[in-house]
Amino acid sequence: MAQPLKALLLTGALLAVVGCGGVASENTPDEAWVLASAEQSQMVDNGLSTNGLSTNGLSTNGLSTNGLSTNGLSTNGFNDWFNANAGTSPALMAYIVKCAVAAGQTRAYENASTGAKYTWQGSLGLAPGWASGKPATVAEQQVVSACLAAHANKYGLHISLSVLGRTAEGTALSYSSEELSTFKEKEGCFFGNLFTTEGLFAARDRDFSSAESSTRACGLTLKGDSCAPITNVGACSQFCTKGDASQPYYTQCTYNGKTYPTITTRVQPQELYRCGDGTCQFTERCGTGLTADSCKADCGTCS
Repeated sequence: MAQPLKALLLTGALLAVVGCGGVASENTPDEAWVLASAEQSQMVDNGLSTNGLSTNGLSTNGLSTNGLSTNGLSTNGFNDWFNANAGTSPALMAYIVKCAVAAGQTRAYENASTGAKYTWQGSLGLAPGWASGKPATVAEQQVVSACLAAHANKYGLHISLSVLGRTAEGTALSYSSEELSTFKEKEGCFFGNLFTTEGLFAARDRDFSSAESSTRACGLTLKGDSCAPITNVGACSQFCTKGDASQPYYTQCTYNGKTYPTITTRVQPQELYRCGDGTCQFTERCGTGLTADSCKADCGTCS
C-alpha cells in the first residue's frame, strides 16, 4: 500500500506501507509492509478490497478461537481457509494483523501447501487478547470488524486516512491536533461484526451532496454503492454517540437493536471531489446536470 512518507511523523501514529498487504518474503518491494515508527499508530493507509471481505469467512478458519499467535496460524483449518481464498487472504490477513496487533509486533506464517512465507506488521493494537493467542472476545470481533470496514476501498485505491476510536479494552487511540488539521475532513463511522451474520455497516460523518463524490465511496455515499458486505446506513449522527462531545470520534453505534464499538475516520481534502471544480474525476460521469453522475461542467455532455 502506498502512504506518503513525508516528514509527516506526527505525534499520533503512522504506519507506512507499500503494495497491497501481507506478503511472502519473496515478493517485490512494492508489496512489502514497512513500519515507519513503532510509536506512531493510527494515520494509516486503506485499500482493502471489499471483495476480500465478502469471500473470506472469519468464523470458519479457526482464527476467532485460536487467536493471532503462531499456534493460531499453524492449524490445518487456517491453512485450508488461506488457500481456499488465495487471491484475497494475504491482503486480508495483513489488515487483520494491522488492526488487531500492536505496532512493533509482527505475525509470521508459512503456507504448509506452498512453502510461501508471510510476515504481517501490527499497528493499531485494537485486540490485545486475541493478538496474544486467546479466543477473540465479542468486543474484539466487533472493533476489528469496524477497523477492516474502515480500511476497505471500493475502488481498490490506497488512500491515507486518520483512524480514531478505542481498542476492545477501551483505550483510546492517540491522535494529535496536527493530525486532525492534516486530515481535516470528517468522513465516516464503521461498525458491525464480520465474524457473525450480523453485518458490517458504514455511515457518513459529514454533509454530502449529490454534486460530491469520493475515492472512499463506502463511507461517503448517498446511494447504494456496491460495497458488499459493507452496507451504508445513512449518517453517523442517526446511530452513533460520543463518550465526550469534545472527542473527534464516536465511541459506539446502535443498529438493528445492537450496540457496537465504532471506528471513526477522517480524510484529507483532496479525497473529496465536487462537480464544477474543473476536473473530470473517475468518480464523475458526463451528462447535462450538476451532480457527480451527470457533471456537464467537468466531464462535458455524453456523445
